[in-house]
Amino acid sequence: MSGARAGQGAGTSGEPGASGGPRYVELGCMSHFAFLRGASSVEELFAAARAGGLEALAVTDLHSLAGIVRAHETAREVGVRLVVGCRLQLREGAVLLLHPENRDAYGRLCRLLTLGKRRAGKGGCDLGWDDVAAHAEGLWATLVPDEPDARLSADLRRLAAAFGPRASLALTLRRRPGDRLRLHDLAGLAAAAGVAPVVVGDVLYHDPRRRVLQEVVTCIRHGCTIDELGDRRERYADRHLKPAAEMHRLYAAHPDALARTVEIAGRCRFSLSELAYQYPEEAVLPGLRPQAALERLAREGAEKRYPEGVPAEVAALIERELALIATLDYAPYFLTVHAIVRFARSRGILCQGRGSAANSAVCYALGITAIDPERSDLLFERFVSQERAEPPDIDVDFEHERREEVIQWVYETYGRDRAALCSTVIRYRAKGAIRDVGKALGMPEDVVAALSSQVWGWAVAGVELEHAADLHLDTTDRRLRLALDLARELIGTPRHLSQHPGGFVLTRDRLDELVPIEPAAMADRQVIEWDRDDVGALGFMKVDCLALGMLSCLRRGLDLLAHHKEVRLDLASIPPEDPRTYAMIRRADTLGVFQIESRAQMAMLPRIRPRTFYDLVVEVAIVRPGPIQGDMVHPYLRRREGREPVRYPTPELERVLGKTLGVPLFQEQAMRVAIECAGFTPGEADQLRRAMATFKFTGGVSPFRDKLISGMVRKGYEPAFAEQTFKQLEGFGSYGFPESHAASFALLAYASSWLKCWHPEVFCAALLNSQPMGFYAPAQIVRDAREHGVEVRPVCVNASRWDCTLEAEDGAGERFAVRLGLRLVAGLPNAHAARLVAARGERPFAGVDDLWRRAGVPVASLVRLAQADAFRPALGLARREALWSLRGLRDEPLPLFRATTEREEEAGEVVSPEAAEPQPGLKPMRAGREVVEDYRHTGLSLRPHPLSFLRGDLARRRILTCAEAGALRDRRPVRLAGLVLVRQKPGSAKGVVFITVEDETGVANLVVWPQVFEAQRRVVLGARMLGVEGQVQREGEVVHVVARRLHDLSRLLDGLGARDEGFVLPHGLGDEVHHGGAPDTRVVVPVATKVRDIFIPDLSLETLRAKPRDFW
Repeated sequence: MSGARAGQGAGTSGEPGASGGPRYVELGCMSHFAFLRGASSVEELFAAARAGGLEALAVTDLHSLAGIVRAHETAREVGVRLVVGCRLQLREGAVLLLHPENRDAYGRLCRLLTLGKRRAGKGGCDLGWDDVAAHAEGLWATLVPDEPDARLSADLRRLAAAFGPRASLALTLRRRPGDRLRLHDLAGLAAAAGVAPVVVGDVLYHDPRRRVLQEVVTCIRHGCTIDELGDRRERYADRHLKPAAEMHRLYAAHPDALARTVEIAGRCRFSLSELAYQYPEEAVLPGLRPQAALERLAREGAEKRYPEGVPAEVAALIERELALIATLDYAPYFLTVHAIVRFARSRGILCQGRGSAANSAVCYALGITAIDPERSDLLFERFVSQERAEPPDIDVDFEHERREEVIQWVYETYGRDRAALCSTVIRYRAKGAIRDVGKALGMPEDVVAALSSQVWGWAVAGVELEHAADLHLDTTDRRLRLALDLARELIGTPRHLSQHPGGFVLTRDRLDELVPIEPAAMADRQVIEWDRDDVGALGFMKVDCLALGMLSCLRRGLDLLAHHKEVRLDLASIPPEDPRTYAMIRRADTLGVFQIESRAQMAMLPRIRPRTFYDLVVEVAIVRPGPIQGDMVHPYLRRREGREPVRYPTPELERVLGKTLGVPLFQEQAMRVAIECAGFTPGEADQLRRAMATFKFTGGVSPFRDKLISGMVRKGYEPAFAEQTFKQLEGFGSYGFPESHAASFALLAYASSWLKCWHPEVFCAALLNSQPMGFYAPAQIVRDAREHGVEVRPVCVNASRWDCTLEAEDGAGERFAVRLGLRLVAGLPNAHAARLVAARGERPFAGVDDLWRRAGVPVASLVRLAQADAFRPALGLARREALWSLRGLRDEPLPLFRATTEREEEAGEVVSPEAAEPQPGLKPMRAGREVVEDYRHTGLSLRPHPLSFLRGDLARRRILTCAEAGALRDRRPVRLAGLVLVRQKPGSAKGVVFITVEDETGVANLVVWPQVFEAQRRVVLGARMLGVEGQVQREGEVVHVVARRLHDLSRLLDGLGARDEGFVLPHGLGDEVHHGGAPDTRVVVPVATKVRDIFIPDLSLETLRAKPRDFW
């Protein structure tokens, strides 16, 4: 809009606008992406703006553009224009609202924010007037004043000097005595400085009822209670978004200031749609354009992959893919990923591409993925589609302990002004919400802890009143009810930004002109303010350098194998299709094995009975919500077991589904069915898959339904069969695995299974050294290794290194024992352990005093070693004796004793201890207490299982062992008890909880129905040792116990040590209660917010929406 037109619009702002009412634009509005300042989402704000007749709305989050992409998308959907903006708090104290008028000004705003964030570090922004003036061109600035005083006059002079006619002074009512006079004085100061006044609502929430939540998030930000908040709360409460007519009524005395809002909005018409993203050019082969370089590398790579000649089908597939890549101009992206993988392999870092990228023959030829297109039915359109019009996404997994080398190489190669990681939005879930709200409302810590203990892992459903009643809390207490209501409102609200696990955005031009960049919490890393969804929405390409613990485990295992047994292998040379390995897998002896170690996978293995690699691919893919919800698991199992005939109505369907016995298990098969049986093009088939993946949110699947069914009928299929086929595909569209992805995971599942089968001691040591990873804690890994005949030796100050190591067994030939490493000692720093090992060298420590003198390790670390019983194996000192010996020591010897020690060492004499005392006769610990201390300080015990000490008491209660329970016939009643290892509540299980318990004889798998779980929620969520009354459920070799009643037996466990502290039971990552897990996919976040996170909840009629309370 030109200046003349802007002035004309300004002069007539009181006239009806496009909506028929007075014209007004809100220029100052913080969303909840201001992080614990604003209390409403952009969706709520724009909906309120539309209802209030606002023609545009500026989102101005403090020091941030993190929510601007969501605001951009919401504005297009709602029909209210977004004015891009940002709020700054300068170091001099002034507060500014900045709005860019064009693309260049937006770039300067991004560079300004990047500068401030780089100075201040993570979570801060340090900017002053000089910085703002240097980036002022094209920016419209509004000063948000406090009082009309001399300081404001000085700030107005600075503002006018920097921004000229683009400077404004905000007029905002504060609902205080003398408000009208204050606005009059502010307008007078503005006129004196040559700055135009403008009305600003300074909005923090869309509805006045959100004020209480806003004060609570302010308490959370300041770390105080609502009673202590005082003048740190917002100084006036009237901070909701008001309709245009209401703003004209309130500011009737300042028509020019109202008109200024429309003028500024008219001039600041920059849109994120103007951002032109350019992927960096890749000069891999000098003299060749990226497409030509990619073609040469792909063809050369194919020749290396197929030394006897590239099969004609594969060559044709590569050429077709290269043609599509050329059409979409994606060659530089493929070259980037190829360069990253090539660097990793040059450094000996294990890596493997996965996901839909494994559908690409070009990726296989370049060495990015390991799925041979000759053996697999790859569908490139699942990866890249011309109709989809979105950038490709190649996921490459690296060893998690060496991935940082890859990340730093990317920064060094592409430059820190052109490369950064995406961010991840950390949102409140139920547990964190009730904790923070409870603290903010001043509730006692034990009450808050009790309430949060009623929440399952990462659940998005809040704590209900009946849960509080179960805790014997007074549910009529207003503060308690208020806490529960506010916690439900807080769920889904962004709390802060974190860094993406490895998603890089790379650009040809400066990245900080597209989006602000800030330092990450980790050293030498930087992140942009947008997450993966924002990047995808704007069409940016993202390169994923992800970490996979199993790759580190396999690297460690293969290195141990080469060092101790002189067996040199890599992932590609591990013997394939080994019958002994598959026999172990069929027995479900897969604890610690990649992807097939969960309770559900172990239960499925005896039914699938894998004998080939493709069976393993099916196994990896079938235990997923998609096939389960699509009712594909049981038909496949019945056909595999020969209990149901396999029929194919047409040869086309047999070609597509023959490998999976007529049941579609993979996304590629769903697309092939549409192509072969209904006449879809490959691009249309991919659109069908995507529509199915989002149909619950958009309702966009209906046109494809009609086309699929009519297409199948035209090709001779019965309408009923076509309808059934569509329902099957619909059922797993959102959760189905690509076959290529399952195959990539199956490669690692087989490799880890082979290593465990043939070299269990190597597998055990490698797995322990790669913790934390997998489902199980070190205690279960060690127990499993001992059951496989592996000798496990305790932590020892004279034998252990930081990592677990292998030691030759006497007279055992090729067999080795596992020596537990110092990494298992709770609280022992790596640096102190390294110092101890270096000082030990080839001369073992002779005693506690010798170790203390030579190692120079703080006494606190030696105490941790004594608590872990590390002095017993070599020095013969029990826990109490070792702790007693350490009582008189300090971190450094006294100077006099140090001089004496040095003289005695030089003379070759025996070094005298600093304090020679007779050894007291300490009472030995009881055996049960030793086990308790083992678990407390190392997380495991090589002594008898804790339940073996309680077996007498349990037997008197007629409680069976897990082994005895597993031997009972189907439907027999049973009572058993065990330590709780894993608790899971999959979203596809409709509220059913699966629990794994362990005793001295083995494990038992429990099934807890929803009604039992709700009735005994406290027991399920809090018990470390469970007693179970239930019924045996036997399906072939798979045995479960269906629980009817549960008992918390943790007090029995605590009695082992005969002391006040309870038994500390470590939990593996598979226990969702302690480590979280995927949210229940049947439940959405109960706020009016489109949560966009790594998990996409599945909408259902069971969703509960919390109604905001009227606190006035």
